Amino acid sequence: MSRILVVEDEPTIAIALQDDLELEGYDVEAVSDGLSAEARALQGNYDLILLDVMLPGKDGFSVCRALRRAGMKTPVIMLTAKTQVADRIAGLDIGADDYITKPFAPEELIARIRAVLRRAGTQNAGLQTVCSFGDVTVDFERYEAKRSGRAVDLTALEFKLLRVFLEHRGKVLSIDDLLRLVWGPDVFLTDRVIYTHINNLRSKLEDEPARPRYLVGVRGLGYRFDG
Repeated sequence: MSRILVVEDEPTIAIALQDDLELEGYDVEAVSDGLSAEARALQGNYDLILLDVMLPGKDGFSVCRALRRAGMKTPVIMLTAKTQVADRIAGLDIGADDYITKPFAPEELIARIRAVLRRAGTQNAGLQTVCSFGDVTVDFERYEAKRSGRAVDLTALEFKLLRVFLEHRGKVLSIDDLLRLVWGPDVFLTDRVIYTHINNLRSKLEDEPARPRYLVGVRGLGYRFDG
């Protein structure tokens, strides 16, 4: 499931965008000002950003420029009421991948999103559909996992948790990172809940769950996927 950050300060438009995109199967988060947009984009793991130009705090052009200077390659589609050619060129010159003017038909926006995701190669959240490590093979499109050729019964949440680890191979993820990336920014869970899910994954995928090879704990910091 591709994750999209919607940046729009007009509440009715933001709600409509979120509803339309969620109906298409996207995982959507919305913010309403430029400063929040920049912070969330840099912290989150999004596949695409819908970025309005006229925003409080920091305009969309400045946000897009800052993200590109930070090395972020997440596709950006600019949303604006401006129709001048110079504005469209300016948006593309600073690193936007596409530019659509308001008002627009939802069908057109969805088509633009699909096209940009295809071009960027991020339709599958930057991860191959089928991933392997050790004797484990996981197909995230079919939600199937096998170990030594035998089916492994993973829950939908375990698939999501495993995907996050695979997307961040070799990187230590804190409890807060895992909470944000797997459950979302507005969900509050105890650390014990996250430990339990990680231990469940270990019991299903590790040869020796008590001495994990792949889902490795880093004392005082979090967890890292090795493999």
